[in-house]
Amino acid sequence: MQAVLILAHKNIDQVIELSRILKDKFEIYIHIDKKTKITERQKKLLDTLKINYISTQNVHWGAWSIVQATIDLINLALKNKNISYFHLISGQDWPAIDTAKIYNFFENNSHLYIWNYESAKYRKAGESLVDWQKYYFNYDKINRKSNFGKIYHRFSIILQKILRINKLKKLGIALTLYNGSQWVDLPRDSVEYLIHYLNENSNVLEMFKTGFCSDEFWVPTILRNNKSFAKRIDTNNHRYIDWHKRNNSFPAILDKSDFSKIRNSDAFFIRKVELPRSYELIEMLKRK
Repeated sequence: MQAVLILAHKNIDQVIELSRILKDKFEIYIHIDKKTKITERQKKLLDTLKINYISTQNVHWGAWSIVQATIDLINLALKNKNISYFHLISGQDWPAIDTAKIYNFFENNSHLYIWNYESAKYRKAGESLVDWQKYYFNYDKINRKSNFGKIYHRFSIILQKILRINKLKKLGIALTLYNGSQWVDLPRDSVEYLIHYLNENSNVLEMFKTGFCSDEFWVPTILRNNKSFAKRIDTNNHRYIDWHKRNNSFPAILDKSDFSKIRNSDAFFIRKVELPRSYELIEMLKRK
């Protein structure tokens, strides 16, 4: 048995339709952002479909709440002892191929599919990625995407550099940091290890809780620093994403113009899709 874990924050009807399609082969678990309104009709639909859903976290971009929502979802799914493989997707994902083909690929598969890279070797927006865990941030209280949040972020890094703040040294972090996509496919033993590791290493948990974009760090950092799991990691996570701004979104909201590129890729899931913009693309994928 395999499970799909969905982090949703908008377009609940679209998420329900996604769940309906995936449910034929997978157990479905959804975390719905506490800010997102869900109607009685939608609740009834989810219950009728026997979809597991929770709404424990008020999720903010770049903040710890994204990871906590994921952990809450994982803990819920782990209660089902029959689940052997876990797929984490967003509510704006969609299967690129037949769900049976996705299921069969991962059945009896011990590999971990995590797109990742060593943090120290890369920078984003002129910032060292290591600094995002080296310094303290709290974007569950400050809106990182607001104008104030953008100014605060830059000023905070400069100030902490001047004050020679080093959270990694203070917490005794001896791990090599890795970044990557939070959209992963993992066998049960690695998922159980992730939760166990955070429970047993309070310093690492504190690092992630007070870091920036920890959703990009926590899975690859914990698993790449374990030799046994590191050997089983495949960096191809079989996701199709257009990393350009298009249809007023970054990454791009996909539409019918992306169909041939998706079909020629090895993707199992695509993102972002958003109705009605992506309606024709979804219908084209359904027919194939």
